[in-house]
Amino acid sequence: MPPSTLCLTLPSTHPFHISRLQEWHENVLPSLMDFIRVPNLSPAFDDAWDSNGHQIEAFDLVTKWAKAQNLENCKVELLKDDGRTPLLFMEVEPRESEQVCMLYAHIDKQPPMGAWREGLGPCDPVVQDGKLYGRGAVDDGYGFFSAITSIKAIQEQGLPCPRIVMLFEGCEESGSRDLPHYMDKLSGRIGTPDLIVCLDAGCGNYEQLWMTTSLRGSTNVMVNVSMLTAGAHSGFASGIVPSSFRITRQLLSRLEDEETGIVKPDKFFVEIPKSRLEQTAAAAEILGNSVYKQFPFVEGGHPVAKDAPISEHLLAKAWRPALSVTGADGLPATAVAGNVMLPFTKLKLSMRLPPTLDAKQASQDMAEILTRDPPQGAHITVTPGPAGNGWHAPLEAEWLSEAVHKASLTFFGKPSAHLGEGGSIPFMGMLKNMFPSAQFLVTGAAGPGNCMHAPNENLHIDYSARLTMCVTQVVATLATTKVVEEAAATEGGQVRAPKRSFIDAFKQSGGDSKYFVGCDCGMAGCVIFDQGLEKTVCPPCPPSVAAS
Repeated sequence: MPPSTLCLTLPSTHPFHISRLQEWHENVLPSLMDFIRVPNLSPAFDDAWDSNGHQIEAFDLVTKWAKAQNLENCKVELLKDDGRTPLLFMEVEPRESEQVCMLYAHIDKQPPMGAWREGLGPCDPVVQDGKLYGRGAVDDGYGFFSAITSIKAIQEQGLPCPRIVMLFEGCEESGSRDLPHYMDKLSGRIGTPDLIVCLDAGCGNYEQLWMTTSLRGSTNVMVNVSMLTAGAHSGFASGIVPSSFRITRQLLSRLEDEETGIVKPDKFFVEIPKSRLEQTAAAAEILGNSVYKQFPFVEGGHPVAKDAPISEHLLAKAWRPALSVTGADGLPATAVAGNVMLPFTKLKLSMRLPPTLDAKQASQDMAEILTRDPPQGAHITVTPGPAGNGWHAPLEAEWLSEAVHKASLTFFGKPSAHLGEGGSIPFMGMLKNMFPSAQFLVTGAAGPGNCMHAPNENLHIDYSARLTMCVTQVVATLATTKVVEEAAATEGGQVRAPKRSFIDAFKQSGGDSKYFVGCDCGMAGCVIFDQGLEKTVCPPCPPSVAAS
């Protein structure tokens, strides 16, 4: 793309001038398009992921590109342990700095999820109207290139640079199940980060830098309602045999008000911190009705809370539970459906959870609510699926708030803003618990209309370039910042639990090969991603466990 198409104007004396945009267009985009062409689905969506070669192909591509950037004093290592997805690990020695920064992105992708618009395809990269279309463009392929490009820019300017560790995993869309293994293996080389940068989040618009302050948790369950052992002719059975579908509707009404869409049980709600209410109100002023106008409603369609203030829509997305039916079995296709009473109805339910709610407990609560007092003697089974807690950022240090604000003004001409996101990144909660004194810059390019996880996924090219320059400036600021570590050895007289290894804590807390559960301090009674009240300690081990 010729420089004449670039729309950002910066003073020529600025250390991160227009050449950074040219770097993005000329060096990054062609390789990102090559990355899109590889169908490296996350293991949860591809049973043959370990044999079809797509994961290795994608990681080989990004590893070669990383090495070709010739970062100074940089080690690039691709790890692939038996039965595990790959992980690319990079270390860059510091320059005139004692600080440590970790940058994270993921390489695995979601499946196509249906038909794409004419002329587009999940593995066919296309640039249209300033956007790059293709699976993995915004989630999270660009993040890999952004992380490395930001460090490259610091080095090319000869600026101080923290010690850098970069992790690019291949299992995020499947719950990051292999990440504890690799982080345990690399713990001595990772050290203790002062700043953790995650580029897998979103932005409220494409006009300024957004800091993600929270991520919702989620839990998934399969509910199966059986009423017959075999199908029966509806002419003979209907009116006598209860409909499994109707009973399933009854069960859903225990969780959600079908009139309003609001989750009913109080146990799925939390108190929202005052600071987040204030930031949400400010974000609402910036975004206006674009908060809901970005979605492709049918004619006459409107939000769940039609006349609610904009801030309420944002809080509903970020801090309140929401139920979705994401799959169904037992229902034949309409083209072949006959007059038969269905013997069973099976639904996959996804419940998005407030950032500070215990997802494992929520999963148990859902199962109890759905299975108690079976209507009309139906057989109801609930099978839990992946459950991951949300994440609530620690309060921003003054240096970080100032650096983010200045970066946004420099590269967007507008101040930065804060936003709670409705999605989940399992990795973030684990990191907050492992590194309680670290600051977080969780941000991303998934803005309005990005179609992440859906057909027509796209990356806003100009925004992603500017975002990368913002990351450059924030990381460079860290290099010259004296980070004051919190002496959080105790709180209320409770002694902090000794730090456990990543993998031991993962197992001790009940995690298995599929997804995170439990607390990575390794103590019974703790829950991974247990955050939200700015706590820096875990609750004491229950006496019965301590005695054992």
